[in-house]
Amino acid sequence: MPHFVEALQQDAAQAIAQMQEAALRARHAHARAELMRHMLTTARKVKDKPKAEAVETVVREWMDAWNLGRGDWPHIAREMESFTEAFHDYANDPSDENDTRLRETCAALDTVLEQEGTSISDQMAFRSQCAHGWWEQVKPVPADLPGLKPRPSVPALESGKAFWEAGCADFCR
Repeated sequence: MPHFVEALQQDAAQAIAQMQEAALRARHAHARAELMRHMLTTARKVKDKPKAEAVETVVREWMDAWNLGRGDWPHIAREMESFTEAFHDYANDPSDENDTRLRETCAALDTVLEQEGTSISDQMAFRSQCAHGWWEQVKPVPADLPGLKPRPSVPALESGKAFWEAGCADFCR
């Protein structure tokens, strides 16, 4: 049986590991949920427009928000168009059938982003002007991320490290 101090250290290490895993899962889930909420809100704003015009408006807005040029990322743009079409259909008819299509197009967008070494949650957290600052405290933006543009609404971390690695550099101001 470990002695008292050793047992406390082991308990603390286990709790910290669990907290880190939970924080990463929460960041992933919250960033994805935020994209879906934003997509539905945007789709509802343009739902009465002709579908092609509505889809173009939303795709342009999100590709711009993610700082991805459509010409530079045509494979992502194609999946974003399908994804947006599904949201347009859902905004006009929130049926089970359209919900299924949303799920399918979301999975296809996930796949194409994974092929580029990223994800919906990373796109939202690393590139979006709509990012929540705590996401970066859990998983900082990589310094070498291609095409990164300044986001004044998201305070940058001084250390470039997650809060559990950074000490007071970023948080004890």
